[in-house]
Amino acid sequence: MDYIKKHIRAVPDFPTPGIMFYDLTTVFKDPRALHIIGWDLSQIYRDKGVTKVVGVESRGFIGGSILAFELGAGFVPARKPGKLPADVIRAEFAKEYGKDIIEIHRDAITPDDVVVIHDDVLATGGTMAACYDLVKSMHPKKIYVNFIIELTSLNGRAHLPADADVTSLIQY
Repeated sequence: MDYIKKHIRAVPDFPTPGIMFYDLTTVFKDPRALHIIGWDLSQIYRDKGVTKVVGVESRGFIGGSILAFELGAGFVPARKPGKLPADVIRAEFAKEYGKDIIEIHRDAITPDDVVVIHDDVLATGGTMAACYDLVKSMHPKKIYVNFIIELTSLNGRAHLPADADVTSLIQY
């Protein structure tokens, strides 16, 4: 993880004053770092029977797609309103910067699925809690939650459901 950590760019006061933003675009542009992320993520779930990976818009699409590919699973995008073309289910939630909505296609997850929900960073947990609730409403066999970075000082895990099986590769 040291190789990954040294490629993460810390951007102070973004998007608002007082916020330290951990930018993963500097990790994603490095081929070795991207390979390490994909490998490390996939090793967590290799023997868990994962059939779908839900990637949370937008940076969660990157790690989520890689994870789905590595596991031979399908990929499901969790998107902002109006971006998905078919029937959706949705949840409104509070984020660290205000309110937002997330949507998933109504037919994306079945009761036979084992799902990993992936996003790049766990901050306050609002986005992931909403996405978790959406996926859970589809009654899959099992749900795992994964992040590349977890900002432990923001206590985001406390805002996730108690039954959420959460992992992160890097903690700050």
